[in-house]
Amino acid sequence: MDASELLSTALIVEDLDRWLREDGLDAGDVTSEVIVEADNEGTFRLVAREPMVVCGLEPLGRGLAALECDVALAASVDEGDQVESGTTLGTLTGERRTALALERSILNILGRTCGVATLTHRYVAAVTDTRAVITDTRKTIPGLRRWDKYAVTCGGGMSHRMGLHDAALFKDNHLASLQGAQMAEQLAGAIARARADRSLAFVQVEVDTQDQLAVVLGVPGVDIILLDNMPPDVLKEAVATRDAVAPNVQLEASGGITLASVRAVAESGVDRIAIGALTRDATILDIGLDA
Repeated sequence: MDASELLSTALIVEDLDRWLREDGLDAGDVTSEVIVEADNEGTFRLVAREPMVVCGLEPLGRGLAALECDVALAASVDEGDQVESGTTLGTLTGERRTALALERSILNILGRTCGVATLTHRYVAAVTDTRAVITDTRKTIPGLRRWDKYAVTCGGGMSHRMGLHDAALFKDNHLASLQGAQMAEQLAGAIARARADRSLAFVQVEVDTQDQLAVVLGVPGVDIILLDNMPPDVLKEAVATRDAVAPNVQLEASGGITLASVRAVAESGVDRIAIGALTRDATILDIGLDA
């Protein structure tokens, strides 16, 4: 899923409008109105106050252009670039009152998206030269899911399913009452019904044990098996089993994986590593607006 799919211009405009109203702009920026003359033009620099992976400039620039709000954002660096503290990320040029009114909303979203992209990049770098791809989860801030997932892609990760609608993920709570042959039969029926109802990005099934893995590997229609909370040695066994039984099924590790442990997980041979921390634990990074 590329940037235009994750963040359409219509969505960006809708979000910007909501954020600016949340900040009181529809009632007027009282401070700027009494100190800054109308029609006073200016240019402001967006400056990184710490090292980061750049994310958010392109969609924000696109959104401001669509809003026709008397201020333009021009990026000085590309999405996904790694920059040092002090780097000018871009400029806001136009009506000074408008730029000052937009300042906090723009910095808030850039700080968040750059934070997610930067943390994602650390995980991606930690698994270099393995087959594993770093992917996000649905542990996003409500209202910011598409921005969070876009930021993951800027950091070099992969966006997982967008929500409950575009892929099927049968988790332990869905399968809690099913065992053995009964689980295989009912799961196969459920997958067939899911695929008949709509076009799905993938069908994924969570397992907690090697016995469950053996059962699910025999179920038709499964694209990915999620290996939940398994240590690297058990993951290696799961990879060997998959390779022997159903080599086209992808394996995804998940559960409590950190920067300290992700390399060992990747070296087990899994195809994907799902990490909720990419969006759950990301720090909002410091970006300033300088006149």
